[in-house]
Amino acid sequence: MRANPTFLAGGALAAALIGGFALYGTGQNLGNLVGLGPTGPCAEAAPTAARLAPLARGAIAAFEAWPAPKPAPALAFKGPDGAPTDLAALGGKLLLVNLWATWCAPCKAEMPALDRLQAELGGDRFQVVAINVETRNLDRPPAWFKANGIAGLTYYGDPEGKVLPALQSAAGSTGLPTTALVDPKGCMLGVMKGPAEWSGEEGKKLIRAALGEGA
Repeated sequence: MRANPTFLAGGALAAALIGGFALYGTGQNLGNLVGLGPTGPCAEAAPTAARLAPLARGAIAAFEAWPAPKPAPALAFKGPDGAPTDLAALGGKLLLVNLWATWCAPCKAEMPALDRLQAELGGDRFQVVAINVETRNLDRPPAWFKANGIAGLTYYGDPEGKVLPALQSAAGSTGLPTTALVDPKGCMLGVMKGPAEWSGEEGKKLIRAALGEGA
C-alpha cells in the first residue's frame, strides 16, 4: 500500500520522536568524549560548536554540540544517477548529513522536516545530505521519496553498506536516524541520535548559527 504523506506530519512525528529513541542503547555517550579540548585539525571549529551548544533545546534538545570537533569520516556513496560521489565532493558548505532507511519509522517521520529545511535554507552555503543505507530492494527508497512528496532533497544511497558503520562509529551512535552537522571544512560540529523536527524554529536557528548568521 502506498504511504500516505499526511501520516508524516503533526502527531505522527511526535510519536516517532518517542519511539525512535528505542532504537538506541543506553551506553556511554561517546559524542561528548571526542576530545578534551579544542585541539587538532578541527580546533578552529570549536567556537562554532560552542555557539551551538546553548541552542540545543526544544525540538532539537537531543543535539550534541561537541566541544572538540573532529574530522568527519571519508564517506563514499552514490548520487541520484548512481554515479559514485563522496562527502568531500559536497564540501565547501555546511552539511546536515542524515542516515535513514525505509524500514526505520522515525527516519521516515522526520524526512518531510528535512525536506522543508532544505527547501528553506538550502543553497550555496548549506545542504541537507540524506543518505539511504539500505543494501537490498534498492528501488524502494527513491520510490518512497516520490510517493511521499520529498522533492527538495537530492537522493543519495549507499548500497555497499559502508556509510552506516563509518558515521555511526565517528558519531558514537548505535541506531537510526543518525544526523551529523559538518562544517564547510569537513569538521563534525555535533550529532543528533534519533529523529527531530529539523524545520522548526529551533532547528533553523541552529543551522543559521552554524552559518554565522546569529542565534
